[in-house]
Amino acid sequence: MVDKQNLNAGFTGTPAEQPEGLTKVAKSAANEVKREAYAVVSGAREYPHTASALLLITGIMAFGLGYLLGRSSAEGSTRPYWR
Repeated sequence: MVDKQNLNAGFTGTPAEQPEGLTKVAKSAANEVKREAYAVVSGAREYPHTASALLLITGIMAFGLGYLLGRSSAEGSTRPYWR
């Protein structure tokens, strides 16, 4: 006969053996990402104006950097655009 506790081990979320190696590192990293995401979300909920201002400033800086990089790569090219 099959032991009922061993049969249910995969379905209850509690493995019979503790994870080790890459699985352990991946679970630890996932937990850290979840905690950091929660910290960011709770900070944004508490200070919505600051969060939106930071997002706006980051967007403007990214747009400006992309524009400058695009202009500098276009100026170095002597070949026409349509070819």
